[in-house]
Parts: sequence; C-alpha cells; structure tokens
Amino acid sequence: MFKILKAEMLTDNIYLMEVEAKRVAANCLPGQFVIVRTDEESERIPLTICDYNREKGTVTIVFQIVGAGTQVMSGLKAGDSFADFVGPLGCPSEFCNEPIDELRKKNILFVAGGVGTAPVYPQVKWLKENGVNADVIVGAKTKSILILEKEMEAVAGNLYVTTDDGSYGRSGMVTTTIQDLVNEGKKYDVCVAIGPMIMMKFVCKLTKELNIPTVVSLNPIMVDGTGMCGACRVTVGDEVKFACVDGPEFDGHKVNFDEAMRRQTLYKTAEGRAFLAAKEGDTHHGGCGQCN
Repeated sequence: MFKILKAEMLTDNIYLMEVEAKRVAANCLPGQFVIVRTDEESERIPLTICDYNREKGTVTIVFQIVGAGTQVMSGLKAGDSFADFVGPLGCPSEFCNEPIDELRKKNILFVAGGVGTAPVYPQVKWLKENGVNADVIVGAKTKSILILEKEMEAVAGNLYVTTDDGSYGRSGMVTTTIQDLVNEGKKYDVCVAIGPMIMMKFVCKLTKELNIPTVVSLNPIMVDGTGMCGACRVTVGDEVKFACVDGPEFDGHKVNFDEAMRRQTLYKTAEGRAFLAAKEGDTHHGGCGQCN
C-alpha cells in the first residue's frame, strides 16, 4: 500500500496528492509518469509526476476529475492509501539527457495549459536546480482554475500568466503571449508545450511559423499506460508511436494532432474501439503489439 501524506483540492475539480512511494521517488525524472489504482478492483490511471522528493521518498501527483476513477480518487484523504503506485514509466524529458553546459546556452520556453502546468513544473524545477533558467507561460481559461502559480514562480526565470477571459495576468490564449514575447525581442532555441491537445496543436502551428523547435507531451491521451489498449496511438512524421511506451514527449511539429483528436473521439465508445482495432490490426497496440 502507498500512503497518501497530503491531499489538497487546488480548484473545483483539480486535486494534488503527495504519496509515499520510495522506489519511484528514488528513480523518477521529470517527464515520466506513474500508474495508480485506488484498490485491487479499480481501473489503472496514468498520471504524470508533478514533483518528487528523494529524501522523503515521496511523489506528488496532480489530477483532474474526468471519469469514475478520478472521481473516486478525489475522495481520498491524507492517511488513506493507493493499492498500486507503479513507476517511473515513460521516457524522461529530453533535457535530462543533454549536457548541462549545453542547456545553459539555450533560451528555453515552456508553455503550460490547465492541468499541463503539473508536468511542466518538475522540468522547470530540475533545470533551475542545474543552473538553467527558463521562461514559462501558464495559461488557464479563467483565474479560478489557475494552479501552481507560486510554485512555478519560484523556479521560472520569467513567469507569464495568461487567462482566456482576461480575469488575471495577460489576456488571451497562450499563443498570443508567445507572439508578444517574440515581438518584444525574445529569442527561443526550443519550446516545450504541455496541455490540452487543441492548445498544443495551435502552439505548434505558431512555433513552426516562428521556426522554434517544439516538444509536446502527449500524456493527455494516455488511458491504460502500458501500450496494451491502443488508446494513445499517434502518427509522428511517418511513424506510428504510442505516448505511453514511446513518449510521452515527441517532436510537436511532426505530430498529427487532427488525426489524434479524431481518434480520441472514436475511442470513447465500444463501437469506436472495435472499429479502430479492426482497422489498425497489429499496429493497434503499442505494448506487445499482438494483444486481443
């Protein structure tokens, strides 16, 4: 069992939990995720790691209520436990594999949308700990659903908060702030965008025009987290990839977002899943590739 040390509601339907998971905390890196189960009968839920403390042996997760499983999770309190807390899974952030001296020469921009702020935070924190400052744009529809602002402000080189309705910070979409920063003379060597698929699509459309290489994290489309369900199948360039086993990070300028979003709509129904399995054959799965 994995004890919950802290449980906090960040907004009306977004929750933060700090969980005692010593092995995961000892081995995880920014960009990776865990799979949790509230009990032995519940569904597996993949969640990107928001933070970790190796000394305490804890891992912090942030999740939004999107279905029955996360609804049950929202009712857990400090002192309760998860039956399973498996990880770290997925590939770490690309930055973790780059020489620190080279990273310090780069101008890096992070763009976080909604719950995507959670997986952005550990990457920016890791860079800060290694002497690398990064600019961060955090976007939300309105001020009431903005999360982790103080935490992000403590690790970002410059933090730009924007709300769609103009209720806080800058007004407009995150793409407006990207364009404004470039117009103000900012130059970026790489951009990392994490958030809703539609947000990442339009960020990549703009950064391609601005000639800024862009990495996206496709954790929002993961369902099973092991590559067995075929939910996170996506076309990247000319290749079929799976967010959970090949990612979750990919070259955003190569991701076919329109195809991925159409596929997610189909995947929501039993008929749609059967159609996709029949259409895609052996390439439907990313784990063993042959599961029925």
